[in-house]
Parts: sequence; structure tokens; C-alpha cells
Amino acid sequence: MRQQPRYALIAERRQIIDRRAVAERLAALADKDLQKTAAGLLADVMATGRSEIERRMLDHPGRGREIAASYAFLTDQIVRLIYDLVTTRLYPNHNPTRSERVSIIGLGGTGRGEMAPFSDVDLMFLVADHRSHWCEQVAEAMLYLLWDLKLKVGHSVRTPSEMVTAAKGDMSTRTALLEGRWIWGDEALNEEAARRFRTEVVAGSEREYVVAKLAERDERHQKMGDSRYVVEPNVKDGKGGLRDLHTLYWIGKYVYGVDRPDGLVDKGLFGAAEFRRFERAERFFWAVRCHLHRISGRAEDRLSFDMQREIAAAMRYTDRPGKSAVERFMQFYFINAKTVGDLTGLFLAQLDEQMAEKGRRFALPTLRRRPRRLNGFVIDRGRLSIPSEHWFAEKPERLIELFALAAREGMEIHPSAMRAAARDARLADLVRDDPEANRQFLEVLTARKDPDVALRWMNEAGVFGRFMPDFGRVVAQMQFDMYHHYTVDEHSIRAIGLLSRIERGELAQDHPLSTAVFEQIASRRTLYVAVLLHDIAKGRGGDHSELGADIAMELCPRLGLDDGETETVAWLVRHHLLMSRIAFRRDLADPKTVEDFVREVQSPERLRLLLILTVVDIRAVGPGTWTEWKRLLLRTLFDAAEERLRLGHKQRGRAEEVEARQQALVAALPNWTKAMAKSHLRRLPDSYWLAEPTEWQVANAHQVAVAESHIGGATVAVEAVPDPVSGTTRVSVFAADRPGLFYRIAAGLSTAGASIVDARIHTTRDGMALDNLLIVDGRGKPYGDARQRKRLVKAIETSIRSDDPPPLPTPAPLGKRERAFRVAPRVLVNDKASTRTTVVEVNGRDQVGLLARLALTIHASGYQLHSAHIATYGERAVDVFYLTDVEGHKLGPAAGQILRSNLLAMLESA
Repeated sequence: MRQQPRYALIAERRQIIDRRAVAERLAALADKDLQKTAAGLLADVMATGRSEIERRMLDHPGRGREIAASYAFLTDQIVRLIYDLVTTRLYPNHNPTRSERVSIIGLGGTGRGEMAPFSDVDLMFLVADHRSHWCEQVAEAMLYLLWDLKLKVGHSVRTPSEMVTAAKGDMSTRTALLEGRWIWGDEALNEEAARRFRTEVVAGSEREYVVAKLAERDERHQKMGDSRYVVEPNVKDGKGGLRDLHTLYWIGKYVYGVDRPDGLVDKGLFGAAEFRRFERAERFFWAVRCHLHRISGRAEDRLSFDMQREIAAAMRYTDRPGKSAVERFMQFYFINAKTVGDLTGLFLAQLDEQMAEKGRRFALPTLRRRPRRLNGFVIDRGRLSIPSEHWFAEKPERLIELFALAAREGMEIHPSAMRAAARDARLADLVRDDPEANRQFLEVLTARKDPDVALRWMNEAGVFGRFMPDFGRVVAQMQFDMYHHYTVDEHSIRAIGLLSRIERGELAQDHPLSTAVFEQIASRRTLYVAVLLHDIAKGRGGDHSELGADIAMELCPRLGLDDGETETVAWLVRHHLLMSRIAFRRDLADPKTVEDFVREVQSPERLRLLLILTVVDIRAVGPGTWTEWKRLLLRTLFDAAEERLRLGHKQRGRAEEVEARQQALVAALPNWTKAMAKSHLRRLPDSYWLAEPTEWQVANAHQVAVAESHIGGATVAVEAVPDPVSGTTRVSVFAADRPGLFYRIAAGLSTAGASIVDARIHTTRDGMALDNLLIVDGRGKPYGDARQRKRLVKAIETSIRSDDPPPLPTPAPLGKRERAFRVAPRVLVNDKASTRTTVVEVNGRDQVGLLARLALTIHASGYQLHSAHIATYGERAVDVFYLTDVEGHKLGPAAGQILRSNLLAMLESA
């Protein structure tokens, strides 16, 4: 087992550790307490070596392979010194028998000669015979000394026969031994074990090993999110990370016996240019991983938000207009992850070619369907390929045609064709304005089956960004917040995939309205182009919606869209956040909300397109961003707007709508007397009948009746019931109205760990409060357990009945991850968003008890709260309140400014 570590990369190795000089110092130690004094000396030597490596890392932060090799070199020398000390001073054996032999083998990263600052030391003590007491003493003494140095050691003690048996039975063990490297000790024993490993384990099992490693890789990707573009990637095990590079090397070593990554070139698995890309990616990822270990002070491989900022600074990235240092660093990270994906495809293609003599493919699935027309392209064992290396150079528009043909025929693209496309991607510059090339691109974008697959291939090859430079600017660009899960290009391509699935009816259960509406749209290509372009101007500074609309006006005619389609795409890009902003932050029971929305939308076609764009945009953000509550709000807004646009006016006036709602309630309460119903209808204001759905009105009526049937009437009646329509828990509070009641309710819920997502507050004409709130637990889920709901009810009742102001939960200190983000407090006071109330929008950091503290500030300022609407976007909360003064009037300009100052002061003190 002979690896060739990259120690030649390390300059002035003796400045890290001079093994001979240290050996002389060890030899000079007295025998008394030798192990203890030796451990102290070695600890000092190791600390000095690590300090020197760290100094070099800070001086040259991008030299990742050199840093990794330096830590492995230091570890090697320490292990050698300990072995010599143990075998010459602690347990000397001047005339060993054949069974008294020990060889120290490095495994894994230790074997490759690549280690991060806190990597485990993986060692195998290869012994000739387990029965040798001396071998046991050597292994035990070495381990104790390594542990004394605070090193985390993974170890095994095996004979060559045991090693072979273990390798045959377990692929992970086989890979660890594949990277085995003799460090010190009996060299002949190592040679014997290495020979047996090659002949008894490796020989004849190459195909089995490759299949297993690729399956293992796929399983690891699934655990890590199955995307190279998750915004907190794992540098080691994530898709496109170091482990993927290692997998290529392992396969090359197992199948061809290469001892170093550059041996992959000699075996034809990479060209020289491709191997340079391999080295650049490897160097970058090792630099990131070593900085990550150094800064976190432990073996940490997840590149969390707080670490991203620090590593960007350590690696000397700086801010640029429209893009922060951390965003530039992460964009380069994702570009390198993409490179690893490209190289993996090329590697497997070459491997497949070379191992295909037996007529079988193992690396990629075979598609047997043959297309009707190839236009000169060829099929290579079920995959679309090219007939010659000059195919694209002869006719650059074929770069686009390759992906259009793959999308049309549902074919996989052969990696050799992808390799040529990536090499010739710059030729796409020549056909940007070619009508046929743009027609082919639009065919890819609007393909009936999985257009996202072909678009992702085009993006991986680099053709997409060259053909559409505006898209190229967002490739691998992250959005530095806790809301978005993917890079901008990945988010956009995922949104296209969701759009296609909605069109095909595959998501009808999740999105019945969008599925039905899709069949009514006039131009499907308008929608596909708008979804592609909705975030295309991110990272440029300024309003990305406005800038994106300008890009759409220039780009759409090039793609072949007519003037009407171009105008619609630009409108959709400019307003792609409009529907979610209105639905999630405004009171949909307020007629002014719908009027303002309809005035902006203007047509049923725009409304349908905007709904579908909004849905796929939210869904493509990441797991958990789409909820039943969001579905309900969007549907409510869509239905109200669609009715107004269809009829051209209000179907019924306010008075008629109130009367209709009241009659619906009476019809749902057949056991009530006319007197009971009349009394209930008279006591509630018009705003109640307009705001609450009939189902809630029925539940409220029963709740009020039960409460008032008690002797003297209940002063507080609280219900908490599941609301399957919204996917939340509805909390209804009927109590004597008092100043600050909502603040008390919010405080009680906050103390119990619940979050309010919507609240409507009503005051009856006889001085009672009837409030309906929608809440979720800490995971954003409804309270399904009846016992938990009872605890919520008790918490609210206690808070309301208390004579003293309820205590507010103390926000937990921000973790390092949350501290990576600065959320600037902002308060907007809007006098025109509602005809009857002043609308106040508050933006601040999401934290426990925020809503209760805001409600307390509003109460202390002397204003009445009529409804509250709560939305969160990662680390940022957006809470909207509809307010009046005590006399039921809107706030004047001066009062609004005072309230704004009070709310800002509260946010800044939190």
C-alpha cells in the first residue's frame, strides 16, 4: 500500500517539524516518566507545527492542497516519532521473531496524505500475528501517546488475512484500505498485505466496486439535499463537494491502480485541461474545509451562514457593487461544485467507454427509445451524441439543437456530447440573435415533458449562460438569507419544472386551482418565459423586479415573442411579488385590498398567469415554504379579484353582502329561535360579517351561546380547534373587551410556544370582544394533540384574567447562524391602503414574542387593533396591523409618525 502524498507541495517542511531534531530531543529524555515527558514534548512540537501551518494558511488562504498536505505531513512525522520511541525506549525488541512485526498504515485521508486541522487520524496496526504480546504492547502504547496529544484516532489491529476478509465483506473498509499508505514500521509486512489486497480483493471485482461506489454516492447526495446548490452546503459530503472528487479517484485507483489523481490523465479518464479544472476545484474545496475547521475549532464540514461570512473574509473576498463579499465567495463555491458535476459526467463517460467491451453499461441508465429524426446527431447506446469533435464548430446553432432534440425526444445526452458542448460553449455567443437558435431554445423551455432536465443540462454545460448572458449572471449566485434554499439559477430551473408538472396535471391534488387555471391561459410560452426571467436581475443592486422587466422587454422579441406577449412577460416579472405581498400582508376582507389589487392586474389573463407564477415561485424556494395557509390566502385573493374582473364591478354592495352572510348563518343554525338569531346578528359589526367565513361564524355563534348560558355569563371563553382548510389551529376568544386584550392573548400564546399567523379582532356593540386567530406550533404545523390545545386555552385564559400585565417571553440569544444576518428594522405607515383604518407594516428580525411586544407598543400608544397579518421569510418577520384611534378614526400624520418611532425603538431594543 503505497500512496504518493503531495508533500512536495510543502515548502520548508522542517519549519513545520524537523523529525530528526525532535528524535534527538526525545533520545535525550530520562527514562523516568518517559511516556509523560515525551507526550509533553510532542505536544509542544505539534502545537508549533500547527501554528506554522495556520500562519501559512492565513498568508496564502487559497492553497488548499498544500494546507491539507501540511497537516497530514505533521501527523506522519508525529506517528513515526511515537513508533520509534515505543519500539526503542518503552518496549525495545532487538531480535524480533517473524510474528513480532508491526506496520503502521494510514487509511482514508491519513492514507491519501490530505487532512484538515481537526480530521481524525485513521490508522491500521498491521501485525504478523495477533498472539504476539509485543505487538499488542506497541499498538496500545502508541494509541495512549496519540490520545495524550488530544488526537482523535480511528484504529484497527489486523493481520493481512483479517484485512482481506474485512475488505471482502464491506465496501467502506475496502475503500479505506484502497487508500492505505505505509507510514512506518515493518515495510515488508505492508508489501505482503498490499499484494494480497490487489490479488484477492481487487482483481475481478472492478465492476462491482464501481456500481457500489456510485450507489453510495447517490445515497449520500439524497441525505444532503440532492442538489449542488443548497445554500448551506456540506463541503465534504455534499453534492459537488470533496467526497465526489474522492469517488472519482477511488474508482480510478481501483480499476486502473493510479497512485495519484494526475494518473487519471494517463489512463485517458481526463484530458489535461479537465484535470486542471479538477485540481482547481480540489484546491478550493480543501482551502474552504481547512478554514472551516480552523474557524469553528472542530471537525465541521457544514458551511453554515455564519461560517460563510468568516471564510469569505479569511479568503479575502471583498464587496462589489450589487454583490457582497460573502455572496461572491459562495458564487465561486457553487461554480466549483458545478465543475465537479461536469467532471463526474465526463469521467463516467470515459470509464463507461473503456469498460463497455463486455457490452454492459453500469454508470448510467440506458434509454432504449430511438428518436424519429436525428438531424445528423447520433445515438450511442441509447443516448444522444455527436458524430465528430468538430460538430458544434461547424455549425454553432447545433449547441442549442442538441438540448432541443433531447427535450423533444426525451433522451439522455451522452457525456461525450456534454463534454464537447462545455468545451465549445463560447460558440453560443455567435447564435444569440439567430432566429432558429432562439426558436430551438424556446422549444427547450416549453417542452411538454420535463423541460427543467434539459435546461439543467444546458446550464451544466455552460451553454445556457453564454446563449443568455443575463441568465449567466445569476448562475451559482446565492441569496444570502435564511429563506431561500437554492441559488438563483437553480431556483428558476426548479420553478420551470414545477410549472411543467402543474401543466401536465401531476400536482392537481396540491394545486387544484392552478391546474384548472392553466387550461384557460392564452399563451403558455408567455408564462414559461416569465417564470424563467422572474429573478434574472437579482444581484445587480436596485429593484430586481424593475430591472428584470427591462431585461424581459429586450429579450422576449429575440426569443420570438410578439409585442403583446413581451408586454405581458415584462408586467409579470415587474409584479411577480405582487400577489403574495397582497395575500400575505393585507386584510383580504377589506374591499380596498381587492380594489387596489384589481387596479394593478387589470385583466383576467394577467390574474391567471400571476397566480401560477406566484405558486411555482414560492414552491421553488425550498422545502416547507408552501403551506395550506398560503394556499388559502392566494385562493381567496384570486377568487375575489376574478369576480371583480369578470363582472367589472362589485357584485353586491357592503350592506347586501352583510345581509347575505347573516342569512347564511341563520340558515346554518336551525335550532335557534328568531329572537336569539336577531340578538346575535345585531350585536356584531359589519366588519365581522365581511371578514369571517361562514364556518367560523357558526362556530363563534355556538361558542358565544354556550358562554352566555352559564349563570352570569362567562367572562372568558376560549376555543382551540384544528382548521384543516388553512392547515392551522383556529383560536377563538370571547371575553369582555379591555384595553390591551390582543396583547394579552399574544403574550399567552407566545409563552406557550405558539406563533400567530393571522388575527381578526372584533368588538360587539355591548362591549364584548370576539377574536379569531390562526396559530401554528414551532414547526409551522397545526396543533393536532387535544392535550396541547387545552394547554394553549389555559395559557390564554390565565393571561387574560391576570390583573398584572402578562410577562413577555425573553427572546433567546441569537445563535451564530442567526447573527450572520442583519435585519434592518423598518416601519411603514400607510393611510391609503384601507378606507377605514391605517395600515402599519413592521419589518424586523423574527424572534419569540415579537408580535406580543408589537401589540404592547400599539396598546401603550393608545390605538385599537382591528386585524393583524403575520408573514415570515427566513430570519425576517413582516407583521401588518390595521389600526384606528379610540374613536374609530384613522391615525393622523403626526400620530402615525409617533407610532412609527415607538415601534422602531422597540425593534431596535430587542
